[in-house]
Amino acid sequence: MSYDFQSYPDREMLAIDLANKLAGDLRSILRHEERVVLAVPGGTSPGPVFDDLCAADLDWSRVDVMLTDERWVPEDSERSNTRLIRERLLVNRAADARLLPLYVPAHEPEEVLAEIEAQIANELPLAVVLLGMGADMHTASIFPGADQLTTALAPDAPILVPMRAPGAPEPRITLSARVLNEAIRKHVLIYGTDKRIALEQAMHLPPEDAPIKAVISGAIVHWAE
Repeated sequence: MSYDFQSYPDREMLAIDLANKLAGDLRSILRHEERVVLAVPGGTSPGPVFDDLCAADLDWSRVDVMLTDERWVPEDSERSNTRLIRERLLVNRAADARLLPLYVPAHEPEEVLAEIEAQIANELPLAVVLLGMGADMHTASIFPGADQLTTALAPDAPILVPMRAPGAPEPRITLSARVLNEAIRKHVLIYGTDKRIALEQAMHLPPEDAPIKAVISGAIVHWAE
């Protein structure tokens, strides 16, 4: 279960370097693919990375951007990850990229799951994925104790899994571990000593208790205090 661990003197340096690496990965894969998919997390941590990445000089018109997971809330909600990437990633040069949505208006994700999957299926595998990790060792919306955890971790998992987890105020929709693992390049972003320790502990636990373990092999982990 090996991964490459890279530490940085501060979060600003991390954001700049990680944005450069993501852009470099996309450029490299675009040399032999007509289109590529970049999958990114929501939340607060990746915002500074997006601020740098959106200015990268590459052919964004051939890049599809999607989330690794989304809260089932309208796009105008402050909790919407789609809103975050529209405001901080799909701007500047990256405004030419195409968004593959993980949310369409419906009461429950199950009502539109097939519709959303159909827009994604032909664009897979992911070219580049950026993941985060919570202190509970979840990644994307694959949470320990979630109702569809076994499905999300299965080797034959579907593309998308609706997820409801203790402590999560609304349903989620997430890419399965299988789809995340099939990405050509994988990066993980974590901040703080607590998460560094949690990641080390995760390597000694089953994926059901530490879902990050299911997708960490071959990834580059980017860490700063």
